[in-house]
Order: sequence, then structure tokens, then C-alpha cells
Amino acid sequence: MQARAHFAWKLRTRSLALGAVTRVMGILNVTPDSFSDGGGLRSVDEAVEAARRMFEEGATIVDVGGESTRPGAGGTISTQQEIDRVLPVIEGIRREKPDALLSIDTYHAVTARVAVAAGAEIVNDVSGLLWDDAMAVTCAELQCGLVLMHARGRPAEWKSLPRLRPDEVLPLVKGELAKRCAAAIQAGIASESIVLDPGFGFGKMQDANYSLLRGLPELVELGQPLLAGVSRKSFLGHTLASLYGAANAPVSAREHATLAATTIAILMGASLVRVHKVRETIEATMIADAALAAKPD
Repeated sequence: MQARAHFAWKLRTRSLALGAVTRVMGILNVTPDSFSDGGGLRSVDEAVEAARRMFEEGATIVDVGGESTRPGAGGTISTQQEIDRVLPVIEGIRREKPDALLSIDTYHAVTARVAVAAGAEIVNDVSGLLWDDAMAVTCAELQCGLVLMHARGRPAEWKSLPRLRPDEVLPLVKGELAKRCAAAIQAGIASESIVLDPGFGFGKMQDANYSLLRGLPELVELGQPLLAGVSRKSFLGHTLASLYGAANAPVSAREHATLAATTIAILMGASLVRVHKVRETIEATMIADAALAAKPD
């Protein structure tokens, strides 16, 4: 198990204590084509209600996303379409719960600026500031919390990328996250505002993700809090495939595997976890946190 350092994550208008207990970020996809849930929210009211339930179940943060980054996707909608999807939802959540801690899942600087103006405290950029040249300076100006994720290529490229050997993935992710963090700080973003995400599944195929999961303690050495997002990912379904007589277990059959992988991520050093099912995850985090806090005889 990996002991976690304690951090005060500097957000737009407040700070969030990290390290003593695991923080859960609930996933709120307001897309018609999410890989994991089909974007089944048909209205703003449904999305607001889903966020309310996640907060009631124990989520600290709800992460609102308006563009799918499933394999093969990306760049399929305009920035205005993305804003039209997420802005009414953010505004609706804030009306119902003014103190709601919200994150905007986007790699577009314009969307980030609009969402933060509407009340989001965090920008969750799956590209690590690489897919929009204006994102770094925008986040510096906004003084928001920032999640820098590692992605190996863009979603449309993932199926054609050469596979990484299990021993290649951790050095690659560690080195590139270190560079992205340094670039963010150089752009004027406070180091206290930065959380790192290794990007499970984002250009890493199948078993390479287990090497990344097992190697999280090395990413802790980068000196920033870690967020792990393994919920319903394809590499879990691949491991379970033999149980279902298929090349991959269906998304609906990955919930228990998600809890197992999420718990491992916590024990390996993740301070935050990003998930679809909040209540079940809260129970898992309580057990993992108790194990981390226990003193050996």
C-alpha cells in the first residue's frame, strides 16, 4: 500500500483537502454517445437530478462532460454544441445546490471559460493542455483547479497506435505527466491547483493498464495528487471476457471489476477516483481508507 501525502487542492474559490480520505468524482455525461452509458440523459432536468443523487450518495465533485472521448471519437461536435450541452446543466445544478463542487470535462478553452463563469471550480482536461493552445493561459487566468490527464494520441488514433509493452507504459506516462505539469506551472498555473491523472485506457491497450495501475506509487513521486478513472473501462471488460464467451465483457457487467480496480488505485496512492456509480464506490473507499489508516501490529 502507498501512503498518501496530504494536500490542499486550490480551486477557483475554495480549497479541497486531499489525502486523509478518498474523494469521489461522479461522472455526468450529457452526450448522446458516451461509451459507458449511452448518454441516456434526455433533458437538463434529468441531468440535474442525476447530479443531485450523486451528491446525496457522497460524491464530493460532479464532473460534467459534453463531448465523448470514447475510442474513435473526438472532434465530432463544435465548441458551441459542447457549450449548449453543458452550460444549462451547470447552471441548473448550481440553482438547486449553490455550493455544488463541479468540474468541467473539456479540452476546449472557450468551454472551460464559460463553464467556470457559470460556477465550475475545476477544469478536467483529458489532453493535458495539448489539444487547445489557449487552454493553459485560460486556466492560469481563471485560477481554477486543474486535472491534467495523460492521453496517448487522440481517440480517433487509438485503434491504430502500436501497442505498448507492459514495461513501457509507466515510464512513458510518468515522463509525459512531468512535462505537462511543468508546462502548466510555466504558463502561470499554481502547482497547488494541479491534480494528475494517468489516463487509464486513453491510448493504453488492455494489459498495459494493469502495469499503470500497479505502478501508481511511482506517479506519486511526481509530488501532485493523483486522480484515477478506471470506471467501466475496456481493459476491465477484456479481463472478464472469458466469463461471457466474448472478446469483451459488456459495459453493464463491469461494475464489480470497477470497484476492484478503483480500490486498488486508492491503495496504490490515488487521492481521487472518477466513477459512474457513486454509492457503491463510497463504500469501497471507506474500506480502503480504513486500511490505509490502520497501523500494523
